[in-house]
Formats: sequence, structure tokens, C-alpha cells
Amino acid sequence: MRYALISLVLLVGMLLPLQAGMNAEFRRHAGHALLAGVTNFMVGLGAIVLVALVMRVSPPALSDLRQIPWWAWLGGTLGASLVVTSVIAAPKLGAAMLVACLVCGQLTGALLIDQFGIAGYPQRPITPMRLVGVLLLIAGVIVIERSLAAPKPAAESNNAESFESAGGSPAENHAPPP
Repeated sequence: MRYALISLVLLVGMLLPLQAGMNAEFRRHAGHALLAGVTNFMVGLGAIVLVALVMRVSPPALSDLRQIPWWAWLGGTLGASLVVTSVIAAPKLGAAMLVACLVCGQLTGALLIDQFGIAGYPQRPITPMRLVGVLLLIAGVIVIERSLAAPKPAAESNNAESFESAGGSPAENHAPPP
């Protein structure tokens, strides 16, 4: 059961960059990140309600709802901040950098949450190996960022110039864009 759950989480994680791209495309046409975020949550709410109806999930009793801590009601605001931030950042950072930063931030936050037992999690101390894991993720973010900012090879960057010097015009250069 544990491996099935891990597989499901990995699959959903693989789909998150797709969600960010879809929402960013929606924003491009709708004109605002908040509209994309609202639409994302409306469609998501519809999907969750449909699944709950199909599975015949009973609503909780009002007395049970009253026992939920105030801070537990705020989880949706964190989801909204993730969606809107992704809508804004995805087109500028690209899928790999967006996800690298999100995962690095999530794991850093998770270590702190575990350390202090926040939001109902059991306390688990930050160990040297867990810290190494976060540092490796931070290193991964730096590597991805530097690979994106790296100068292009001379042959690639001089392609248009050498084509023009051979008598062609940039418009006639049918090389695929970088």
C-alpha cells in the first residue's frame, strides 16, 4: 500500500508542471493571473464534488466541523497562493526551474514543520542527512538556473550572423528557434 501511495504522489507530482502551464495559458487568454486561479479552483471544486458524489461521501456533522482548528480552514489559501504564483512564474522560469524551486521550498518548509511539529505533524528532528538532502536540492536549483543562464555555444549564437555574411537575410534563416 505504501508503494502504491508513493507512486500516486509521484504521478501527481509529474502532472503539477502541466497544471502550471495550463493555468499560465489560461491567464494569457483571460488577461489576469487571478482569473486563472479562480477558474482553476472552480474546475477543481467541480471535479472534487463530482468524485465525492460518485463515491457517496457523507458530509460531516456540524459538531465535527466546529471542532476543526481555525488554522486548518486556511489550507485553501496556501493552495491559491501556489496556483497564482505558478501562473505568474511558470512562463518566466520554465517548468524545470519552477518545479525545482517549489520542491526545494517544500522540502525546506517540511523540515521546519517536522522539527517543530506544526499543523498536526509529529515532531521529527532535522538530522544531518535530512539537511544534506535539502542542501542537494538547493544545489540542484542553482545548477538548473546556471544552465539556463549559460551562454550559448559560439556556433549557435553566430548562426544568424554567419548566414547574413553569406548573403542571406535573417528572415530566410529557417533554423529552429533556440
